[in-house]
Formats: sequence, C-alpha cells, structure tokens
Amino acid sequence: MSIDLYGKCPYATAQKVLAGKWSILILHLISDGPVRFNELLRQLPRMTHATLSKQLKQLEENGLIVRTEYPQIPPKVEYSLSEVGEKFQPVLDSLETWGDEYIAYMKTKDAQSIAATTLGRADG
Repeated sequence: MSIDLYGKCPYATAQKVLAGKWSILILHLISDGPVRFNELLRQLPRMTHATLSKQLKQLEENGLIVRTEYPQIPPKVEYSLSEVGEKFQPVLDSLETWGDEYIAYMKTKDAQSIAATTLGRADG
C-alpha cells in the first residue's frame, strides 16, 4: 500500500516540488535575477523549448518562480524567484558547495584509479 507523503513529510514534499530533471539548475540560473526564456534556453543548450516551458510552468505552479509578462511589443516575459523560491537560495548555495566537493572527490578517485591501473601494468 502506497501512502502519499506530499504535504506531510518535508523530504517527500521537497522531492515532489523539485521533481523535474532540470528544476535545480533552472532555479540556480534564475537566482541571479530575472531571466527571459531565451536566455535560459541559451544557458541550457541540451534542453528543448518544450521541456524548458514545461519545467518553468511546473516551478511556477509550485510557487518557486514568478512569471512576469510585460505589455509591450514585442512581448517580454521574465522569470524570477518568488518569495518561497528565494528561501531556497541557502539550499542552492549548499548544493553548490557539496557539488564542488563531490567533483573534487571524483577527480581524486579517478586519479587514484588511473595511478593504480598504471602501477598494476608496471608490475606486470
């Protein structure tokens, strides 16, 4: 029997709100200030127009970002963090720190693996 923990458990709730593959990266890019759709698309070259649109809509529905439409020609739309999204900034900062440390760990691990392989060949 599956129990939906959304809205009851903080971890399950956070996981569901941030479920999109690109959610955290999009939030990071928007955290520097308002960004237009095409700017985001340029910074995420492997993402399709449809995927970015879907992810932005999901983040907006979850209350993490705000979509501001300006009544002008040509139309202008910007995305920025909402008040709730701004409260996520310390989490983004922590993820960046952890990510940098993990990248360093992986490089060390890879270097050790290469060294062990090289030493193994030299012994053989």
